[in-house]
Amino acid sequence: MRPDLREALSARILTGDGAMGTYLYGMGFPIGVSYEEFNVLKPGVIEEVHRKYYEAGARVIETNTFSANFESLSKYGLDGEVEAINRAGAKVARAAVGADAYVVGAVGAIRAGKRRNISAEQLNRYFAQQMAALLDGGVDGLLLETFYDLDETLLALRAARKLTDLPVICQFAVEKDAVTQDGVPLAAAFEQLKDEGADVVGFNCRSGPNGILRAIDAIGADAPLPLSVFPNAGIPDYVDGKYTYTATPDYFAQSALKFADRGARILGGCCGTTPEHIAAIAAALEGYQPQPYEREEAAAPRKREQFEVISQPASAEPKQPNIVELVKERHTVIVELDPPRDLDIGKFMLGAEALHKAKVDAVTMADNSLAVTRMSNMALAALVQQRIGIRPLIHLAARDRNLIGTQSHLMGLDALGIDHVLAVTGDPARFGDLPDSSSVYDMTSFEMIRMTKQLNEGVAFSGKPLKQKANFVVGAAFNPNVKHLDKAVARLEKKIESGADYIMTQPVYDTGLIARIAEATKHLSVPVFIGIMPLASGRNAEYLHNEVPGIQLSDEVRARMAGLEGEAGRAMGVQIAKELLDEAIEHFNGIYIMTPFMFYDMSVQLTSYIWERTGR
Repeated sequence: MRPDLREALSARILTGDGAMGTYLYGMGFPIGVSYEEFNVLKPGVIEEVHRKYYEAGARVIETNTFSANFESLSKYGLDGEVEAINRAGAKVARAAVGADAYVVGAVGAIRAGKRRNISAEQLNRYFAQQMAALLDGGVDGLLLETFYDLDETLLALRAARKLTDLPVICQFAVEKDAVTQDGVPLAAAFEQLKDEGADVVGFNCRSGPNGILRAIDAIGADAPLPLSVFPNAGIPDYVDGKYTYTATPDYFAQSALKFADRGARILGGCCGTTPEHIAAIAAALEGYQPQPYEREEAAAPRKREQFEVISQPASAEPKQPNIVELVKERHTVIVELDPPRDLDIGKFMLGAEALHKAKVDAVTMADNSLAVTRMSNMALAALVQQRIGIRPLIHLAARDRNLIGTQSHLMGLDALGIDHVLAVTGDPARFGDLPDSSSVYDMTSFEMIRMTKQLNEGVAFSGKPLKQKANFVVGAAFNPNVKHLDKAVARLEKKIESGADYIMTQPVYDTGLIARIAEATKHLSVPVFIGIMPLASGRNAEYLHNEVPGIQLSDEVRARMAGLEGEAGRAMGVQIAKELLDEAIEHFNGIYIMTPFMFYDMSVQLTSYIWERTGR
């Protein structure tokens, strides 16, 4: 009779299986589909992969259910198939292997990246739903894998323990040289998992063998439970249109012995590994006699305070008030100055200096507005901050960067001390000056706001902890030039729920609309900066009204600007803007002036007018 998995691990090392997703990709199945759905659509394919791993020597087989939870499957419209997909996954795995193999139900982390705002109650429900279906399918245990968040791991483990007393394996995803999980030393994190009923702890994904070896060495002899190890096959490369991995089966065989020497009891592979890698591990471990493992049931629990991370004392330097704090005290002016479309920054810097002398509170820079390529607003923000001493506020467009690029960009801003940003969707690339470029849109503006504020909690987009917290003040864009203002405000409320600290509107050219906006937004908990953009000419007025999304001029304004060009056009544009400001100042402390065509003298005039009107 086959021993229980716990009993088996006390006597020998078990070889685990390898990758499923990357192996299916290598077979020609495209990225962007639900591989978990193959459990019901293509069970023969999944069974054959399981069989190959079993024949290679794997005796711990994971079900093809890593992302088979409600949240992940809903992306494909499969949220109603959670139970069916998980039950099928368990049965397909069982049918593929012999009676000497253990089938464990794979359960992946949910709360990572854009899903960070999922509540604990939702997580508990999703985990319980998936685990119950796997148990119903006949698994021998559960494998919680690729978890970044210790709290989420504990929540999933508790959900499992409410459903079963079968063995539960808990695996973290750690990067190279990581020694903590959520700021908690790995040994302490494993102690917490042991206290909650985990049977095996370990690592998978994100790192190849070298990175996981370093993590295990950081723990030393402090691992409180048997270890499981499922490394990636190194770092992926993109060659001839396909993703490939470099770590060879021979390298995995050598690494397997190092892991075994360090007390690992389950050894398999994650992304990029194949049946050849697993066969090499099995061959390397043949005849290996591990040291007897004692579960240390009577060992005294470690005190939690042994593992607490000591935080650095806060700086005693006084901080300058941010724009949200300023606007609560007085009228505050933000002026937008477009980055140049060429390599000459001379006029831009002159404009920024003139605005600084006019005492504007921040200079804001768009992020390739209208999908037209301009100089990096990050670089210019650093220059105006260092050379001129004016506060920069930069726009972040979801169009231009994926999740990796966006977090990297924000981390760079934090390092530069640039902490005021505005999250925008961004105009589609096909309408700009490089129509063959791609629009990314990994995130909506709502998600960008929430994930930027997540950095303020010291948590990366992936969900892993950072070594310190950012301090971003995040704005949201608002277009009030719509037929149904109430619906636009309702959308705005959702941005505030996502974490927006302030609002910046599109330009408004109607005094009556300014009053209506004030009434419609008076209940909001964050300040509104009303947008005013002086017109430069009659042609400029017609272009904005007829061709630029989100901008609508009144008939009166268009009539007053009609036929005016040059100095006359700019003079009328400033006069109209002053009339709008007279109304705006009565209702809003926050004023957002947009500079047309780098005519920064117009913005200087309007800023001076605001200070005259408000007595600054």
